Amino acid sequence: MAMESAFTLTRLSTPSLLCRNSSSHHHHHHRRRHLKSFSFPPELASFKYSFRTITHAPFVVNASSSSPSSPSTTLAESQGLKINSIPTKPIEGQKTGTSGLRKKVKVFMQENYLANWIQALFNSLPLEDYKDGLLVLGGDGRYFNREAAQIIIKIAAGNSVGKILVGKDGILSTPAVSAVIRKRKANGGFIMSASHNPGGPEYDWGIKFNYSSGQPAPESITDKIYGNTLSISEIKIADISDVDLSQLGVTKCGNFSVEVVDPVADYLELMENVFDFSLIQSLVSRPDFRFVFDAMHAVTGAYAKPIFVDKLGASLESISNGVPLEDFGHGHPDPNLTYAEDLVNILYGENGPDFGAASDGDGDRNMILGRSFFVTPSDSVAIIAANAQDAIPYFQSGPKGLARSMPTSGSLDRVAQKLNLPFFEVPTGWKFFGNLMDAGKLSICGEESFGTGSDHIREKDGIWAVLAWLSILAYRNKDKKSGEKLVSVADIVKEHWATYGRNFFSRYDYEECESEGANNMVEYLRDLISKSKAGDKYGSYILDFADDFAYTDPVDGSVASKQGVRFVFSDGSRIIFRLSGTGSAGATVRIYIEQFEPDVSKHDMDAQIALKPLIDLALSVSKLKDFTGREKPTVIT
Repeated sequence: MAMESAFTLTRLSTPSLLCRNSSSHHHHHHRRRHLKSFSFPPELASFKYSFRTITHAPFVVNASSSSPSSPSTTLAESQGLKINSIPTKPIEGQKTGTSGLRKKVKVFMQENYLANWIQALFNSLPLEDYKDGLLVLGGDGRYFNREAAQIIIKIAAGNSVGKILVGKDGILSTPAVSAVIRKRKANGGFIMSASHNPGGPEYDWGIKFNYSSGQPAPESITDKIYGNTLSISEIKIADISDVDLSQLGVTKCGNFSVEVVDPVADYLELMENVFDFSLIQSLVSRPDFRFVFDAMHAVTGAYAKPIFVDKLGASLESISNGVPLEDFGHGHPDPNLTYAEDLVNILYGENGPDFGAASDGDGDRNMILGRSFFVTPSDSVAIIAANAQDAIPYFQSGPKGLARSMPTSGSLDRVAQKLNLPFFEVPTGWKFFGNLMDAGKLSICGEESFGTGSDHIREKDGIWAVLAWLSILAYRNKDKKSGEKLVSVADIVKEHWATYGRNFFSRYDYEECESEGANNMVEYLRDLISKSKAGDKYGSYILDFADDFAYTDPVDGSVASKQGVRFVFSDGSRIIFRLSGTGSAGATVRIYIEQFEPDVSKHDMDAQIALKPLIDLALSVSKLKDFTGREKPTVIT
């Protein structure tokens, strides 16, 4: 690699601390082989100057004569664990949101980029939140996770963490990290993922931190992390060898230990406590029921076979793209009608399966399909909520409350109203649900962006949503004899619409727009709503109100403002505009369009046809083409 050309690595006769691994009799042999083939990670390139002065480092680094030298300092030696202080400087651009920090892989591979962020995180936490504590580490299997895991482990050890629990090969889905934190009563956990964004050397990487109830770190912490990235001057790193993450077991490094765990075990145990697996098995094992789960070569590939095949008795052919790959098989692991097109084609093909589902890069999103039928995420969460008490043992006493993100359609509101349950409309971001869950106010929630979940953990959960749908289908078909027509996904959805009315809903995504044009458009819309009033006419629609959504958290009183520009009309129709920051380049403009239809005779209309007048209105009101230059959306949902 280009960054390595300035220095050479020479093996010293005195190794760094050799960690004892209880899982492998051949650990020393493995380690020698590992050291021999070692290539110095470019993201730690600045360590090359420091390591020259450390007598117990595994390598001496001969930097080129023009390179500055910044010797490291030994901070402490405790039970044989040597901690070094590496001088560093702030790096711009590490602003951290509740989804963590996402950038191109090449950015994270710059010298000290990841190491600075990890150290800034420890600098942001109270000492009692990690000293001698337990942290979880896992990720979605994407490119650079293996190297990153070793950096995180060494910096955690350097900051006096007692133990790291890491998924085998660095694999743990985002829902599984939340589950493991909660089960093992860990202080928190690191998730190495850029979610549904593409992976590989040219694409995206990400890191985020979840707190002790398994929820994404709140803004009070992420703001502190960013502040500390602007003033960081040293990285504390333990002088230990790489840990073999391919073997289950405990590796001890002085008073620090790393336990490599089965990524599926704790999560599967939780799913068996939430759902009636024998009920689901009664459906999945039927010869007249077929389903396909598309793991999109992402992290749920590690969970699909143990859960769907080994536990529930599905055939191995039910699992599609089931091997996690570092580049997701050159795919875009985002389960929607555009990026999961192969699955859509199977379900809409001749004699398609009865049920289809997909999950994303890190396993927290889901898409649900029936035969020639797409279930919108907004409808999906409403239908799960309406059927949960009957079909899912975890909810046998009924849900405590329901909630959705503001852009999600109002179909869940109608279920809450009918079941007389507390209901919350929150900004986009799972942390808002987590606060309500921790306060005992919320059981089931969802986002239109293919995220559905409940208070069993503090993240959205793709496989949970799939098991919820299988539970509903199994419950509705439990008395069907062989040869009788099964109740289908489409039957369940249409029956729901007949009961509650249909909320026609669509989302238009314009990805990687020039940030300036996108921001100008939002400012224009904010100016427009400041002048608007009830009764204003927009074509055939009459305005009820227009605002920039703000939310006061009923639990902690915190206020989130500027969460999306809304135009709400007198018939309940809505147009919403938001900029999304989950991509790593440019801005994504999202337009949400919704119209309620109580008339059953109109429920079979295509959503794009039913919503066309509103879609045209949204495009003209926002002047989107003028501001962004975009003729067509990248994705329509």
